[in-house]
Amino acid sequence: MDKLIWLKLKSVAGIGNYSIKNLIAVFKTPKAVFEADYKNLIKVQGISEEKAKNILKHKTPDSVKKDYETALDKNYQIITMSDKEYPHLLLKISDPPPFLYVLGKLNNKADNIAIVGSRVATNYGLIVAKRISGDIANLDIQVVSGMARGIDTAAHIGAISSGGKTIAVLGSGFEKIYPLENKKLFYEIQENGAVISEFSPFKEPKPENFPMRNRIISGISLGTLVVEASKKSGSLITARLALEQGREVFAVPGNINSFKSAGTHHLLKQGAKLVENANDIIDEVRFLLREQDVEQKNEDDEKKSLLGIAEKLEKDELKVFNSLSYYDEHIDKISEKLNINIATLSGILTKLELKGLVSQSSGKMFAKI
Repeated sequence: MDKLIWLKLKSVAGIGNYSIKNLIAVFKTPKAVFEADYKNLIKVQGISEEKAKNILKHKTPDSVKKDYETALDKNYQIITMSDKEYPHLLLKISDPPPFLYVLGKLNNKADNIAIVGSRVATNYGLIVAKRISGDIANLDIQVVSGMARGIDTAAHIGAISSGGKTIAVLGSGFEKIYPLENKKLFYEIQENGAVISEFSPFKEPKPENFPMRNRIISGISLGTLVVEASKKSGSLITARLALEQGREVFAVPGNINSFKSAGTHHLLKQGAKLVENANDIIDEVRFLLREQDVEQKNEDDEKKSLLGIAEKLEKDELKVFNSLSYYDEHIDKISEKLNINIATLSGILTKLELKGLVSQSSGKMFAKI
């Protein structure tokens, strides 16, 4: 029942996350807040006379009791800002959620990097997000994202595929999974990290929830990487919040002719760190990492990966593979560049696809994975 009183405090009219942080700093527990007298309450920064009166007369709403009972019934953990499992970096932002609903294991001893981007991503963006995410997770750094379509989904899958851990921060409640197409991913993330939300289990995925969600994505992370974003992308909100929270911001450069790269290029012009691979991120946050020799491990893994690819390819396959980039390229252009006829090249590209090294998008466009 000690968790229920946290939910009760959050439900007081006019009392937001900033006020709760100040109240807990003074009174230490929600129980002590509700037991405090009027004179002591109004001494707390941000607590007006009206807010103090609201605290004193507040009764636990039925909706809050329902949320608590649902959490117990569904085994949703409720981790409060007073618990050791609460993300330590999140406590440092101005308005941390007083508690989080958690499914899975929230490892507070691991470092986190956020990877976000366009919901309607290009093939290039998806490939890059998955690759960098996998490389980061392979260094025992957790990948944080929002479980949205596009780049977020690729980031989670990249981390899981590499055998690493990932954290999804939802803009809705656990009973209202969004997008519904990621329901399977929702459960996979629980087995390979954690899903978290500050919202009631029954909270619908309303537009105003997502900027709030974004501050948690950046707030629990050492830095945020934006892979692909238009000028009005919500990912730029996450990047701005990261800067406000004193965290690092990274961006992947893209095609100058694609509006999907306009947002990331804007960030680069504003001073974001240009990222081509995981090492570019590690170099920037190394002094913040927890005693991990990540550079050597990353270099060794990259060498092993490249060596493994070379060993399993025929000479002509390796020639074609090495000529490709992570951008889509038309088969005619590849043929002209390598001086290989279309029929032969098509057969080689098919073999590379079957080996999981190349992807094909519509219009005979090919790229490395």
